[in-house]
Amino acid sequence: MQQLSFKNRIASYYIITTALLIFAVFFIIYSIVEFSVYSHVNNDINTEIEKHLTEIEILGNTFNLIDQEEWKEREHNTLDVNPVFIQFVDHNKNVIEKSPNLKKATLTFNKENPSNKLFDTKLADNSIRQIQVPIYQKTKVIGYILIAMSLEDATMVLNNLSEVLIIVYPLILVLLFFIARFFAGRSIKPISSIIRTSNIITKDNLISRIRLPQNRDELYILSQTINNLLDRIETAIEREKQFTSDASHELRTPLTVIKGTLEVLIRKPRNQGEYEEKINFCIAEVNRLNHLVDQLLLLARFENQNQSLKIEKVYLNAVFLDIIARNSPLIKFKNINIYTNFHSDYYLQTDSYLFSIVISNLVSNALKYSNENGNLTVNIKETHSKIECQIIDTGIGIPKEDLNRIFHQFYRSKSNQHPEIKGSGLGLSIVKRLCLLLNIDITITSEENIGTNVILSFSKVNLK
Repeated sequence: MQQLSFKNRIASYYIITTALLIFAVFFIIYSIVEFSVYSHVNNDINTEIEKHLTEIEILGNTFNLIDQEEWKEREHNTLDVNPVFIQFVDHNKNVIEKSPNLKKATLTFNKENPSNKLFDTKLADNSIRQIQVPIYQKTKVIGYILIAMSLEDATMVLNNLSEVLIIVYPLILVLLFFIARFFAGRSIKPISSIIRTSNIITKDNLISRIRLPQNRDELYILSQTINNLLDRIETAIEREKQFTSDASHELRTPLTVIKGTLEVLIRKPRNQGEYEEKINFCIAEVNRLNHLVDQLLLLARFENQNQSLKIEKVYLNAVFLDIIARNSPLIKFKNINIYTNFHSDYYLQTDSYLFSIVISNLVSNALKYSNENGNLTVNIKETHSKIECQIIDTGIGIPKEDLNRIFHQFYRSKSNQHPEIKGSGLGLSIVKRLCLLLNIDITITSEENIGTNVILSFSKVNLK
C-alpha cells in the first residue's frame, strides 16, 4: 500500500481531529434542539394537565366534567388546529370522556410507564407524547386523565436537522481536507527547498544554502540548523583540501631535495669528504621527513577526538623539568637562561603521554624561536579556580595579525624571513587539538621582537 505524502498526512491528521470535533459539535447541536423541542411539548402538556384537572368534580368513587357544554364546544376537532388529545378513564381503565379530535381513536393506557411520567407512543401510526395523571379521592385512585400531544412537527424538525447534518458533515470534511492540504503545502515549502538544495549540493558545490522562511518557527530553526551544518561541512572539506595540499607539498620538498642531492652525487666520482657531507645532509632531510610523518600521523590519530585516554596522576613540575632537560643541547647552544618558578608540587589527572606532547611542542617552540642569550621562564601558579602554567620566552615574537592563524595546520608566521628556523607548522595544530581533547584552555599572546607568552589553564576539578 502506497504511503501518503507528508503534506497529505498533515491534512489527514488535521481532518481526523476536526472530524471528531465537528461530530461532537453536531451532536451537541442536535441534542440541544431535541431538548428544546421536547421541553416545549412537555411544558404544553403540563399546562394542559393543570387546566383540565380544574375542570372535573369528584363524586364518591367517580368523577365528571364540570361543564360538558364548554368541553364539546372547544376546538379539539382536528389534529391540525390543536393537536392536543385528552381522555378520561376510570380506575378500571374504561374511557369516560375524550376530546373530539380523537374521533374514533383512543389513547392507550400504558401499564409499564409510571404515573406522571412523559413517554413517547403511537396514535394511529402518528408519534405522540403522552402522560398519565391519576385522579385521587383522598388516597384512592378513582381514575386517570391521559393527555397527549402530537410529535409530528418535532419529529419533522429533528429528522430535517439530522438529514442536514448527515449531508453537510462529509462535505465539510472534504472541503476542510483540501483547505488543510493547501495550507499544509504552503507550510512545508521550506522542506521542499531543503530537498532541492540537498539534491544540488555535492563535494564540488557547497555554496548553496536553504532560503530561510519568513516565520521564525520550527522550520526556520531546521533550515538554519542545516545551513550551519553545511557551513561546517564546507569548512571541514576546505580544511581537508588545504591540509592535503600542504601535506603533499611538505612531503614532496624533502624528497625532492634528497633526490636532487643523490643525483648530483652520482654524476661523477667524489672524494670521501664530499660523500660524507651529502650523505649526512640526506640523513638530516630523512629525519625531518620522518618527524613530519610522525606529526601528520599524530594529528590524524586525534582528529576525531574519540581516542581513548589513559588517565593517571601526572606530576606537573617533573614534566616541565624532564622536557627542559631533553632540550639541553639546544639550550646550551643558544646559551638560553632557564627560570622555573614552582611554588609548590602540582599534580594533574590526565593522559601523561599526550600532555607531555603538548608541553614538549610548546617548550621546543619557545627555544627554537628564542634569540641567543635569551630567557625562557616557566611559571606554575594556583588561582581561585584553576592552575595556570606559563611558558614565557624572549624570542622573535608573533605579529598581531598572525595570532588568530597560528593554530592552523602548516601555517608559519613570516617563515621566509627566518629560513634558518626549520619547522612544519604542525606543532601548534597538534597542541590545540590535544588541549581540546584533554580539556585544557590555551591562550597565546605575543609581541614582535619582545617574546611570546603561552598560558595553559587546568580546572581544579581535574586536580588532586
